[in-house]
Amino acid sequence: MQIQDLPYADPGVPDARSGPRFLWWLGRNQLGGQAKALAWGLLHFASVSALPFCVGVAVQAVIDRSGRHLALAGLLLLLACVGNAVGDTFLHRAAVTNWITGAARVQQLLARKAASLGSALTRRVAAGEVVAVSTGDVEKIGWFVEAISRFTAAAVTIVLVCVALVIYQPALGVVVAVGLPVLALAVLPLLPRATRRADFQREKAGRATELASDTVAGLRVLRGIGGEELFLDRYRRASQEVRHAAVRSARMWALISAIQVLLPGLLLITVVWYGVHLARQGRITVGELVTVYSSVMVLTYPLRHFEEIAMAYSFSRPSAQRAARVLSLERTTHVGGSRDEGPLSGDLYDPVTGLLAPEGLFTAVVCGDPDAAGRLAERLGGHAGEAVAPGDEGAGAGDEPVPEEAGGGSVPVSEGTASPGAVGADEASVLLGGVPLDELPIGAARAAVLVQDKDPVLLSGTLRELLDVPASGAVGAQAALSAAQCDDVLAALVEGSLDAADPMDSRITERGRSLSGGQRQRLALARSLITDPEVLVLDEPTSAVDSHTEARIAAGLKDLRAGRTTVVFTSSPLLLDQAERVVLVHGGEVAAEGEHRTLLLGDARYRAVVTRETDDGTTPLDMDDETTLRGVLEEIEETA
Repeated sequence: MQIQDLPYADPGVPDARSGPRFLWWLGRNQLGGQAKALAWGLLHFASVSALPFCVGVAVQAVIDRSGRHLALAGLLLLLACVGNAVGDTFLHRAAVTNWITGAARVQQLLARKAASLGSALTRRVAAGEVVAVSTGDVEKIGWFVEAISRFTAAAVTIVLVCVALVIYQPALGVVVAVGLPVLALAVLPLLPRATRRADFQREKAGRATELASDTVAGLRVLRGIGGEELFLDRYRRASQEVRHAAVRSARMWALISAIQVLLPGLLLITVVWYGVHLARQGRITVGELVTVYSSVMVLTYPLRHFEEIAMAYSFSRPSAQRAARVLSLERTTHVGGSRDEGPLSGDLYDPVTGLLAPEGLFTAVVCGDPDAAGRLAERLGGHAGEAVAPGDEGAGAGDEPVPEEAGGGSVPVSEGTASPGAVGADEASVLLGGVPLDELPIGAARAAVLVQDKDPVLLSGTLRELLDVPASGAVGAQAALSAAQCDDVLAALVEGSLDAADPMDSRITERGRSLSGGQRQRLALARSLITDPEVLVLDEPTSAVDSHTEARIAAGLKDLRAGRTTVVFTSSPLLLDQAERVVLVHGGEVAAEGEHRTLLLGDARYRAVVTRETDDGTTPLDMDDETTLRGVLEEIEETA
């Protein structure tokens, strides 16, 4: 695999049972690139190691006044320099290729898993942890994958040089052959402590990242209640903990580096002292002494790769463990069958609650519990399966994630009882036109049913890029923006952009933080309308807008989606009054259905949810209440 061939057509099925297994799987999937880097690495290190021999031959030739030997030494020196340059160049090229392709494979795997799990991912893994895994951890994993071949080449070179020195000059060669393995293995006792400190630093950094992400996401609210200083103090403390952990980790690695400098120096002194002693006795020549001395000096270069591979593994192992934890998450329900039904249409039916959304109608769903409404909305789109790691299959959708002591992941609090309205693995799939969604390919299911949750995300970029989504082509951007009442949003975007005369070219900041909550909601609604899916499911799409704007959105939504199946979860009378059919879901099942005004006058439970009453839903409607409600309905008509 070359960089220009990315992305992978299929990144493969990872071995996510543990971090080391995941690293091993990555290495096995890059055997071609590793072999290429190993070959260039051997050429590079062998050429570097040959330089002392060439120098020794040259020195001895001068002493012997042999022009032929001096010319031979010069030729060998030239070949070694060429081999060094060529090997180093292509080793670097192959190593960088392995790094980038390895990191790209991990990123594709994470992206595929995130697309498969959807919103269930952040219920099991904190958002800051997901960000850390997909950025810093990916880089560290790529570092270890590419360092393996360079380390192998360095180790093979050291073994070959030791054997050559023993053959070339047995007396000094034995000293070097015994001393070099000691140098390479001297830091092993320090590695476990260095690894633990690196793990602790990474855990602290992940917590700080999560805290920073949460603080920035809620900055507008924090400023409103005057709480930003409190959260900033928390982040400062977390940042200082990261700094202290980083300093402690750096001290350990500095000690390892110092040992890697000190011990080769001691070996060099030993070789020089013993070599001079042998030269005085006439047992070795000056050229042989220079060769062995230079070899020891040069071998300190490949020895540094032992330290590097130790650092790379120490940093990449916890990163691989976190990535494997994310990649091992599974859904308790699956959307991704092989059934091919072609374009789907028909009624949308949930056999668990009995909810029916007839084809082509605007259906509003009222739930007393907002969380239950969100779970039911996700279920209608096939998103309801909770992400679980192997062994966690008993966790319910309502379980709260808590961090493990080992760090990085989360485990369910409860032992297996799902909260009301939660979806388990054994529940029947939602049907679209009589076809179970979980029997469809995931792409077909997503194309047929689009779910917009109550907190949709706006990606940074221009408005044109935001609205550039897969669509049927039947709904244009202007029509969608108009139906979502985005005129003031467009004006605000133009005012906030210095060089954008066309609102479509204005830029949206990350997650739309420069916009109000209502403006973000309306842009997200426009984006959903442009896709024009067969079934559109909206969860509280107007909760952050004023009543006049909400009334216009309700009318625009009904007109634009005429003839298409639309399901809106809401308790807003303005939206409910526009719906062609209203369904009340109570206690996890359909309790009533009909028109908004009929239900408002005739069903106490429905009235309690819509009008925010506090009675138990059993009090009959007296004449005064009926008169009041009719007055409310008249006000709704005037607002609309």
